[in-house]
Amino acid sequence: MSLKSKLNLMKGNIIRGTDKPSDFPEANVEQRKIDIHFSEKWEAAGVKPYILEDDYCFIREKRFPIDYRHGHYSFLDLYTAINAWEESTSNHPLSAKGLKASNLFFFDTETTGLSGGAGNSIFLLGHAQVRENEVILKQHFLPEPGFEVPFYKSFLESVDYTTLVTYNGKAFDWPQVKTQHRLVRDHVPKLPAYGHFDLYHAARRLWKDRMDSVKLVNVEREILGVHRTDDIPGYLAPMIYFDYVDRKDPEAVLQVLKHNELDILSLITLYIHLTFQIHGLDPHQTAKDKVIIGKWFDYIGERDAASTIFETAAGEGDIVARHELAFSLKRKKQYKEAYEEWAQVADIGDSIIQRDANIELAKLMEHQFKDYYAAIQRTQKAKEIHLQLDDIDSKNRDSFIMEVNKRLQRLYGKYDKNS
Repeated sequence: MSLKSKLNLMKGNIIRGTDKPSDFPEANVEQRKIDIHFSEKWEAAGVKPYILEDDYCFIREKRFPIDYRHGHYSFLDLYTAINAWEESTSNHPLSAKGLKASNLFFFDTETTGLSGGAGNSIFLLGHAQVRENEVILKQHFLPEPGFEVPFYKSFLESVDYTTLVTYNGKAFDWPQVKTQHRLVRDHVPKLPAYGHFDLYHAARRLWKDRMDSVKLVNVEREILGVHRTDDIPGYLAPMIYFDYVDRKDPEAVLQVLKHNELDILSLITLYIHLTFQIHGLDPHQTAKDKVIIGKWFDYIGERDAASTIFETAAGEGDIVARHELAFSLKRKKQYKEAYEEWAQVADIGDSIIQRDANIELAKLMEHQFKDYYAAIQRTQKAKEIHLQLDDIDSKNRDSFIMEVNKRLQRLYGKYDKNS
């Protein structure tokens, strides 16, 4: 956009006192012609220019049939996931209850730096949505700094989203969008209101103890069954972009667009997989997986859902599930049932869980059943197990012993008083 045009646009906004989209100049792809380097390569890759005044950006669109498979799932499974949320009676941070598949806006960016802050700019905005019987993926590419108006205008006039689905988008992608939108907000549509599902936090909760890193590419390979070939690593994207700005040859940049495409498709697959895990729809889900999901529900206060999951996993022989189920039963004041669960855990769990189960049994004996002698025995057993632990630091070792000795002193006092 020329300087004169920008000044006229600003003048117009002052006179009208509005920034409605209808006041913005219209892009003209077909009639206006501008000199675009390597236009044949762009055209061969299915990329078209979006021209606004004297500035432009590029748009790439790709369509996938709804039964297209990306990893272990087809995009058709997204409808099953949405239906599971609709039938659920529990609240959850990833719940799509009341939403349609088309309301989910799978979004990812590529930037000139790998961290936020000044000097870091977005040069690629990518998104995908379900539309009837296909998934439409669209990417907006900034050909050089200074062309942000058509870049963001092309993005904002084509999006219609209710809920963003990102991977670390709350901390990185969307704050960058909001920061850069402020610089051109007088010339482009407003950012719509939105909900946000950040799948990075879900991945950390489920797999941080199983994986060295929960980078999306690792989650793809180890969880989703997505295996990339000839993919450009994300950390090279900034260097490739700066090289493009200098030489204008899009050959390498087109590979960055492909990388971004895979990221976005994996967001769809990941959301499906997470939903299937949360609702127990994955036939390959292990009892250990169920325990993690149960703990998640417990953490967010959905204790009935958590208890149901723990009970299922305990029935499959998981000791940790039985331990967690006992806590649920205790909260419901089902003390006898809680005792029975912890009594089994105290006999067959690993050392730490045996120790903790004995402490919980001691609490039941003291406070609910008033059997102080049995409480003393359970507390002493927990102390013995703790003293035999090797993989525990001295601070935690001493802290536990201090608490146990206090408990024993109190219990001996109660026992002597009631003997």
